Amino acid sequence: GSLPPEKFRFYMIQDSLYLEHFGRALAVVAARAPDVKDVLSFIRFAEGAIVVENALHEKYFGLYGVSDRGHPEPACHHYVHYLKSTAAFDPVEVGMAALLPCFWIYKKVGDYILRENSIRKENAAREKDINPYQLWIDTYGGEEFAVAVNKAISICDIAAAQATPAMRERMTGAFVTSSKLEFDFWQGAYDLRK
Repeated sequence: GSLPPEKFRFYMIQDSLYLEHFGRALAVVAARAPDVKDVLSFIRFAEGAIVVENALHEKYFGLYGVSDRGHPEPACHHYVHYLKSTAAFDPVEVGMAALLPCFWIYKKVGDYILRENSIRKENAAREKDINPYQLWIDTYGGEEFAVAVNKAISICDIAAAQATPAMRERMTGAFVTSSKLEFDFWQGAYDLRK
């Protein structure tokens, strides 16, 4: 709860813009996935990114008085274009691997903050000490999100197991690149980078 509100506001605006494009990249991978079960999974992932997570953003936008999301700042712009181009033009396995860090990192961060927030609440002197970011924590630190994350990891693991060593190397490269872009996205929001 100690994050300055202007940093979280900036992050939420950029994240809402990011999710629109992330949902599109998920849909592209869904259209290209060879297994119909994976098609359905990626369509559901896209729906979750656009519908469920946008509902979270709208709640915070109401609290912060946000009516205009503006445009993607550099970190967001670079990340979404990397994801969309990778999903569209690289082998589908590489596209899947590029999309995975967004799931996995949010889950790890959500779990960590949920754990830390629970400890803080236990140590709090008064119940009025409510974390202003609790909705975000509940969205990404809960078991419901874990189901989608574990499914995405499983799909990538199966694709990697069936891939050639060269393809696994490309998948790993895409995963690492997206992880770095994910970090830059978070850091850009923290720094209010425009």
